[in-house]
Amino acid sequence: MEEPGFWDDPDKSNSQMKELKNLKDTVEEINSLGRQYDDILELIEMGYEDEDPEMASEIREELESFKTVFENLRIGTLLSGEYDKNNAILKLNAGAGGTESCDWCSMLYRMYTRWAEKKGFDIEVLDFLDGDEAGIKSVTFQINGINAFGLLKSEKGVHRLVRISPFNAQNKRQTSFVSLDVMPDIEEDLDVEIDEKDLRIDTYRSSGAGGQHINKTSSAIRITHIPTGTVVQCQNERSQFQNKDKAMQMLKAKLYLLKKEANVEKLSDIRGEIKDIAWGNQIRSYFLQPYTLVKDLRTQVETSNAQAVLDGEIDLFINGYLKWLNTSKDA
Repeated sequence: MEEPGFWDDPDKSNSQMKELKNLKDTVEEINSLGRQYDDILELIEMGYEDEDPEMASEIREELESFKTVFENLRIGTLLSGEYDKNNAILKLNAGAGGTESCDWCSMLYRMYTRWAEKKGFDIEVLDFLDGDEAGIKSVTFQINGINAFGLLKSEKGVHRLVRISPFNAQNKRQTSFVSLDVMPDIEEDLDVEIDEKDLRIDTYRSSGAGGQHINKTSSAIRITHIPTGTVVQCQNERSQFQNKDKAMQMLKAKLYLLKKEANVEKLSDIRGEIKDIAWGNQIRSYFLQPYTLVKDLRTQVETSNAQAVLDGEIDLFINGYLKWLNTSKDA
């Protein structure tokens, strides 16, 4: 009897095809970069021969475009972690600050979805809990795209906002905190044994936009792994069984990483340290008043264009973190 081949496994073949396409696109980008480099040299020579100073602006534009593509390719070489190419699962939790923090949570959710849309990535909401008065208390969502986790792993931690709160009648500055947990979406069947006695499974009514079934049935699932305190939630599927399957997949992925990474420092490279959502634990601060500044406290990367960052322009922080991480490993 003939042994089953690689292509008989649809999951493996789909994963392999995605990887091949990604490699093909990378080669094409490199070839295109080479052609652009040659074009820039020709433009410089033409500028000298024609003694045309007006060509300087055109050359400068081409050079900036070249530098951007080159930098993106260089950053791609830093994504060599075991799970970097995987999709990413993000969970935002509002912390100290009440309604203001819930609003901050919704702002961050918008920031990451805007970033994903610009990258051409798909977004899937897994769990959603509205704030009592405004904003979002917590949201779990998946961003699907090549290297999504490798790029977004830099974002795990506590994010701090300082602004004049629209919810403060006295018009005073207020500080709010939101934590972000980032995990890779590990699709393959993981060898993780889970004792049913160690699980607490709760059902609850779904909330937020998501379909006609929302708020009509208790189809949402929350699973707590009691020994480790790990909690996963899912409400986006149309049935309780589908939500449970997705939640179990997420739980297995988390427990697999916990089991594989016995060293706490190695674990923090994958999952990120879970800290209190309050003062002193932030990885990045966002100041909107009295001046605008966004600063990463690990890499010292900063920008005064806070609005662009909140509109999804976070690549400078992602790239800065990957460079910093690579330098730290080499040290």
